Amino acid sequence: MDIEFAASPQSTLGVEWELALVDRESGELLSVADEVLRAVNANDPSLSPDDEHPHIKQELLENTVELVTGICTTVAEAKADLARSMAAVRRVTDDMGVELFCAGTHPFAAPRSQPVTDKERYAKLIDRTQWWGQQMLIYGVHVHVGLDSRDKALPVLDGLVNYFPHFQALSASSPFWSGEDTGYASQRALMFQQLPTAGLPFQFRSWHEYESYVQDMFTTGVIDSISEIRWDIRPVPALGTIELRVCDGLSTATDIGAIAALTQCLVDEFSTILDNGGTIPTMPPWHVQENKWRAARYGLDAIIILDAAGNEKLVTEHLLEDVLPRLAPVAEKLGCSAELADVAGIIERGAGYQRQRRVAEANGGDLRAVVHDGVAQLRGEA
Repeated sequence: MDIEFAASPQSTLGVEWELALVDRESGELLSVADEVLRAVNANDPSLSPDDEHPHIKQELLENTVELVTGICTTVAEAKADLARSMAAVRRVTDDMGVELFCAGTHPFAAPRSQPVTDKERYAKLIDRTQWWGQQMLIYGVHVHVGLDSRDKALPVLDGLVNYFPHFQALSASSPFWSGEDTGYASQRALMFQQLPTAGLPFQFRSWHEYESYVQDMFTTGVIDSISEIRWDIRPVPALGTIELRVCDGLSTATDIGAIAALTQCLVDEFSTILDNGGTIPTMPPWHVQENKWRAARYGLDAIIILDAAGNEKLVTEHLLEDVLPRLAPVAEKLGCSAELADVAGIIERGAGYQRQRRVAEANGGDLRAVVHDGVAQLRGEA
């Protein structure tokens, strides 16, 4: 099959931010997304109650809304876009006693008790995947970066795979699951990969090989839509982007900006290498898989594999000593120097999983305090 790759200006940006709806007092999840979305639309004279909002959307679970930016040229523009959507949601939720919360998962809710959004594609997913599908109480941040050539998509994917553990470690924010400390920095990472076609991407030598894979998925009934290929990093031909889906949910706009800047800079760097006739190194799949596990388990304390030769380094040291200095000129060109510098801020403050454990310990293990702290972070009050 032939898969066209849409025209997209190089290094343009889009961000998707999944948010949980929680009770202001108890911190429990609330399945009121439909009510919230209808009220948001009612506040917009250009929309009817049943229209899909262009920037505020439904997700798998009724306790979730997703903020989606338009096509942006800078990280600052993407953050401003998200802020506008957030304000539109809060104009509704504040009067409902509903707060917004974002982490890789809700720390104490029971996954299988969460109602699923009434859409055919979600019903089909749950029917097919059964117990695993019923566990998808997870929230993430996705970053799209535009590519000006289809031929860049798979090499750029290969390049981003090398940085999988960096993104996972920085964003890890799901140490608790159903009220229990899992011992992992990101439970979400290991949970989401249980779905068919989710998890680490395959790496292909050519676009034709990728097209053959997609055709096989259609032929054998694995997917009905290319969007059902839910890899952690994937090309999105309809948009002309590469999409990074590695990250756990993030609790602040600052952290969103840091992750978006790191993604945009890496993709732009890879694009320039390809424009100049260079190649992007790859690692064996077994190294990639091990890096994912290490980052999910140990977060910012993960010692990661850097290359095919098996050289290793603490992920934070690699970021601070190698990656961020190397990308500084790229960030200056893209206008995201301040946001890229916020990556170091995550390392200095600690990632979400570390903060959640500190808050839980300070409150005698009460995970409601973790939710209330996340709510305060999202409001900029903590």
